[in-house]
Amino acid sequence: MRYTLRQLEVFLAAAHYENITRAAGHLAMSQSAASGALKELEQQFDVQLFDRVGKRLQINELGRALRPEAESLLEQAKAFEQALAQHTDIGQIKVGATLTIGNYLAVGIVARYMAQQPGARVHLEVANTEAITSKVLDFELDIGLIEGDYHHPDLDIMPWRDDELVVFCSPDNPLAQRSQVSDAELLAQPWILRERGSGTRQAFDRAMHGLLPQMQIALELQHTEAIKRAVEADLGLGCLSAITLEDAFRRGRLVPLTTAPKDFRRHFYFVLHKQKYRSAGIQRWLDLCREG
Repeated sequence: MRYTLRQLEVFLAAAHYENITRAAGHLAMSQSAASGALKELEQQFDVQLFDRVGKRLQINELGRALRPEAESLLEQAKAFEQALAQHTDIGQIKVGATLTIGNYLAVGIVARYMAQQPGARVHLEVANTEAITSKVLDFELDIGLIEGDYHHPDLDIMPWRDDELVVFCSPDNPLAQRSQVSDAELLAQPWILRERGSGTRQAFDRAMHGLLPQMQIALELQHTEAIKRAVEADLGLGCLSAITLEDAFRRGRLVPLTTAPKDFRRHFYFVLHKQKYRSAGIQRWLDLCREG
């Protein structure tokens, strides 16, 4: 074999940090050792994987094409190392979840995962759909749980479960007493919505596409709880996933509204890089999500 796993580690770290000094620090190597490993890898195969721009390393087309293969090889090597050490078949897993899923579903799955796999570690990152898919593409996350439609040739997007958005208001809002709210009444109200780039906003815009140009969008917020508090203060109407509103509806702090027929249904999805090695941890996580 003409390359080493250490050379692959240096290649991937350099691709991530775009700087050999930072890559070396991440790998606990000296700068000269990291630079030498990368140079030797390129020379062994007479290729150039990066464009050098001053101290910055910018991965080129060939480097981008080989990066998924290197990621997959290292993941398999780590799994093999774990099996040899006879500790556990399941080690650390890095999961990304959009805000609705991360705050209302993922934590319970993490608890079940760690209860069933003593010693396993889960890194959970919560962000919007665009941020999560970007990190899955860049191999910074092993798997993403997203609530927005997304398409990319390098990603596997797999349906997980159904969800539905609900329009809601404060109990003090006059619309709270209505059996059904008309489009004209919706347009007369200010709205407190999720930010663009989120799966919730994507589903809302799709359902309300005919009314969007005329809507009064008063606030765009990143956090579900902030939207609920703003609507509770009667600053406007909101629209969020039903799973985020169950407790507030039960306590009477917020009131669901029935609108003229609109399709507020949507799906949650798993997203993985097509070149990502499906480790035992990833497979167990998928199984737990489906079981729940």
